[in-house]
Amino acid sequence: MAGIYLHIPFCKQKCNYCNFHFSTSQKLRNDVLQAMLLELDMQQNYLQGDAIETIYFGGGTPSLLQADELNIIFEKIFQLFPKIDLKECTLEANPDDLSTVFLKNLQATPINRLSIGVQSFRDDDLSYMNRAHNAMQVDYAIKAAQDTGFINLTIDLIFGVPEMNDEQWLQNLSQLQTYHIPHFSSYALTVEERTALHHAIKKQKAKAVNEEQSAKQFELLISFAAANGYEQYEISNFALPNHYAVHNTNYWKGISYLGIGPSAHSFNGNNRQWNIANNALYVQSILNNKVLPFEEEILSPPQKLNEYIMTSLRTMWGCDFKKIEVDFGNEVAQKIIADADIFMQKGWTFMDKQKLFLTKEGKLFADRIASDLFQ
Repeated sequence: MAGIYLHIPFCKQKCNYCNFHFSTSQKLRNDVLQAMLLELDMQQNYLQGDAIETIYFGGGTPSLLQADELNIIFEKIFQLFPKIDLKECTLEANPDDLSTVFLKNLQATPINRLSIGVQSFRDDDLSYMNRAHNAMQVDYAIKAAQDTGFINLTIDLIFGVPEMNDEQWLQNLSQLQTYHIPHFSSYALTVEERTALHHAIKKQKAKAVNEEQSAKQFELLISFAAANGYEQYEISNFALPNHYAVHNTNYWKGISYLGIGPSAHSFNGNNRQWNIANNALYVQSILNNKVLPFEEEILSPPQKLNEYIMTSLRTMWGCDFKKIEVDFGNEVAQKIIADADIFMQKGWTFMDKQKLFLTKEGKLFADRIASDLFQ
C-alpha cells in the first residue's frame, strides 16, 4: 500500500507564520496543474506497483481548485495506477472557501475527508496570524460541510498565540465538542526565520511568542484530549477511537508515498526525494525540458534507523525494539535501550513489552530525545 500527496502551491493571502511553499499569484496556476499531470506520468513507477490507499491534497490552499480541476487530476491517477484501494482522500481547505455550492461540487469527486484550517475560533488570534477568514466563517464552514455529508472532518488549532490565555485556549478546544469533530491536529505557534511574523516581532510590531505559555497550553491540550475521549496517537494529532488519519499515520509508519508538485517530498523506503520549491522553475523543467526537478537521497541503514526512531517515538505505538533487532541487529537494539536509560530516569520515557514510549512530560522534549537516540 502507498499514498499520493499533491502540493497545490497557491494561497489567497500569506499567513504571517507560514514557511511552506506557496504563491499568492495564480498566474501560473494552469501551467502548474499541467506540469503536475505530466509529473504523475513521469513518476508512475516510483511506488513500484504498490496499491494506492490514500490521496492527499495539501498546500498552499487546495480548496482554491475547482471540482473539475480536481477530477482531471483524479482521472490521471486512476489511469496510471491501476491498483487503487482508496481508504481516504483528503482535501485541505480554508473555511472561507467552503461555500455550499463548492461543497456540493466536491461530492462529485472522490474527496471523502476535509482538513479545515481553522487555527482558532477567536477573531483576535486569526487577526494576529493574518488568516484570510474570521470566526463566523469557521462556524459556517464546519456546519455546511457536515450538512453536505462530509462527516469525516479534521481541523487544525494553534496554541501559544500571544494574548490567548489558558482559559481562552480551553474555550477553543471546547468548540470541538460543540461541532462533534472526530479528529484534530494542534501545533504550537512557531516563529520561523524569514516569515512576516519573524520580521514583525523583530521590529516590535507584533508581540513575541512565549515558550512557557506554549508549553503550559500543550499540557492543557493533552489533559483536555484525555478527558474527552481523544487519543493522542501522534504528538500533534488527536482522534476519537477509529478516526485516525490514514494518510498521515502511514507517514509515521514508514509507508511509501509519492509527492507531486512544487516542493513535494516522496519516499519509497530506500529513497527520499524533494521537488524544487519554485513554481516557475518547476513548470519550465517539466513542461519545457521534460526533466523532473528534484534532489534525492539514497538512505543508508543508519539513516533508515534514525528515521524510524524519530517517527515511531512520536506515536502511541512507540518505538519497537523487536523491529529494530530484526532490521538492524540485536547489538543496535541493545545500544539504543542503554541510551534511553537516562530519559527513563528523568521520567520522559518508559518501556513496555520491548517498546519505548514518551511520557506526558517527555512529549515536550520529543525532538531532543529522538536526536540523542540517533545512531
